[in-house]
Order: sequence, then structure tokens, then C-alpha cells
Amino acid sequence: MKPQPKIVLFANTDWYLLNFRLSLAKALREEGWQAVFVSPSGNYARRLQQSGFRWIRLDFSTRGTNLFHEALVVLRLARLYRRERPVLAHHFTIKCNLYGTIAARFARGISVVNSITGLGHVFIDPSPGASLLRCMAGLLYSIILRLPHQRVIFENQEDRDSFYHRGFLSRGKAHIIRGAGVDCHRFRPELSANLPESAGIRVLLASRLIREKGIREFLDAARIVKARTPGIEFVLAGGRYEGNPSSFSEAEIGAIRREGLVEYLGHRSDMPSVMAGCHIFVLPSYGEGTPSSLLEAAACEKPIVATRIAGCQGIVLDSVNGFLVPVRDAASLAVAIERLAGDHEMRRQFGKAGRQIVMGGFDEKILIGKTLRVYRELLGQRH
Repeated sequence: MKPQPKIVLFANTDWYLLNFRLSLAKALREEGWQAVFVSPSGNYARRLQQSGFRWIRLDFSTRGTNLFHEALVVLRLARLYRRERPVLAHHFTIKCNLYGTIAARFARGISVVNSITGLGHVFIDPSPGASLLRCMAGLLYSIILRLPHQRVIFENQEDRDSFYHRGFLSRGKAHIIRGAGVDCHRFRPELSANLPESAGIRVLLASRLIREKGIREFLDAARIVKARTPGIEFVLAGGRYEGNPSSFSEAEIGAIRREGLVEYLGHRSDMPSVMAGCHIFVLPSYGEGTPSSLLEAAACEKPIVATRIAGCQGIVLDSVNGFLVPVRDAASLAVAIERLAGDHEMRRQFGKAGRQIVMGGFDEKILIGKTLRVYRELLGQRH
């Protein structure tokens, strides 16, 4: 029997692989390919294995800067690739893109797909430390993304054009695929059918607690709204992102709990039920690729307030299924929330429109199909 061609999916957390790439792995299996997950150890690898997939542990620090230790990570990954002999490796997030491409080059004979799932903290943070890392990452990107036998997937046109403008990428290697998509059966409006409004309108932000997600603006907007309309409730769901320098600390999260301005749920894995418990979804982010949380909210027919950035536009059409507000503008965020909270019919119409937008272009089956076409095109050119 001819062995199944193997594809490695490499990310910096098993949480990411479980939540955003498990459906891709299942589609690969249905196509006769063998998908193998690679990531540092975490709490979610067992669930990947229970789904019938191999998971290989490769520990490294997402914040590590010691050149010797980082070089060892690349060498360990190259040995893994030589041992596994995948025909293709698909990498997610900056370090995985950089290290994975170098390791695949050392191992030889492996085609590479790198996903830019948003520019991330390094390219958004204006601090001097981030500026230095940005220069280093940019130099490496400008080298590795020009290597042969690879493609780059962006989640929006603005990020792709930014890479072109910075000289990181030559034209012809880039594809735009708007995220991992959403399971429109798992996230569906029927779950919210009996959600009451008599106890107050509930406004949800679900995100890992990093500053670039607009957590501070959400809290400030809650203060503004509750001072004018005390009956509106604010809910924050999400845990710390320990590998990110912009993550909220335990002390800061404790302060949010003590203030009582918002109901803090912590990390939740049951997002369909969390979505079902809110009337409005908010994401005041500074920068995104294509945020899955917006797709999930729209699939559940939730009206949305998001920032006017490339990653949110296209999912949120202003005054069609939500409102787009300026970045870092808590006052505008508060006004948009109040408009939706005060108009039941607007919320209903926006919700219906949002699900139609998702079903028309963001269902995970559509986006996985586009990803598989990138794989076939790249592998076809190699052979």
C-alpha cells in the first residue's frame, strides 16, 4: 500500500492547533493525507490525540531571545523534519514561520506554507524593545520568504501589502485566505433562542487578555456606558497569554475582578454557550489577521462592534451587521454599544445579516478548500 503523504502543522501552542486547525487536519485525513501536529507541550495535546492525530512535542519559549537556545530549537526542528519526512510543513505565527522555514531548508525536500495570522505584537507595539525585534524579524522574513518551494497565506490584503511594501516578500507567492473559518453548525443562532432581555443587555468581549485586543478600551467604555445606562452588563471572557509580553498580569486581572465593572469569566472552552449568553459582541482590537471570535459571533447572529481595521472589515460591514469604530477610542465604542443596546430591531437585523455574511464566505469548509488548493498547487510545482 502506498504510504499517505504527510503534512506537518506547526504552531506555538497546542491550544491554537486544537481551536483553529483541527478541522483542517480532518479535511486532510479525508483527502488521504496524514496530518501531524507539532507544538510545545500544553493542556490540549491530549484532545488532538483523542481526535486520532499524532502530536509531537517541541518545547521552546515564545519570548526567548538567547541566540544559542534559539539555534538549538531550529536544529531540533530540523531533526524532527528529517525523521518525519513530510512533503509539506505549514507554519503559524512568527517564530514558527521563521524557525520552521529554516528547519525545512536544512531537512531538504520539504515544501513550506507560512501563515501570517496577523502582524502581531512585534509589528504593533511602538516600544523600543519591540522595534528592535521588528527589525530582526523583518530581516529574517526578507530572507526566508524568498526561498523556493513555499507560499505565504495572509488573512487580509492590508497585511499582505505591508509585507510587499517592507520588502519582505516577492510578488507571486502570496495568497489571501480570510482565517480558519467557523463551523456554522457548532455556532448557530438557535442556541440563543431563549435569551431574555428583561434582566439587561449583555455585552461580551471574548479574547486572550493582551493589550492589543483593546481590553482597556472595553473597560473604559463599560465605565462610560454604566454611568449613563446602569442596566447594561459587560462580560469579559479569556485567559492570560503567558508567552506574550503584552499579556495582562495576574495582578491586573485581580484588579479587574475586584472592581466588578465587568463579569470576568476567565478562560472558557465552551464558546458556543458563552456566545449564546450575550446580546452584543465587541472586539476593539488594534490589529488582526481575521479574528475567529468575530466569525463565531456573526454565525450566532450577534450584532458586533469592532474597530475599523483590515482584519475586522469584511466580516463587519458598518451599519449592516454591526458598527466599526476608531481604534483606541473608548467613547466611540460606548456610543455604538448604546445604540445597539437601545434598539432590539436593529440587533435582530444586524444579527441576520451577519450570519449571511459568514455563510457566504467564511464557513470553514470554504476556507479549508482554499488552503488545500494552495497545498496542491505548491506540491504540483515541486513534482
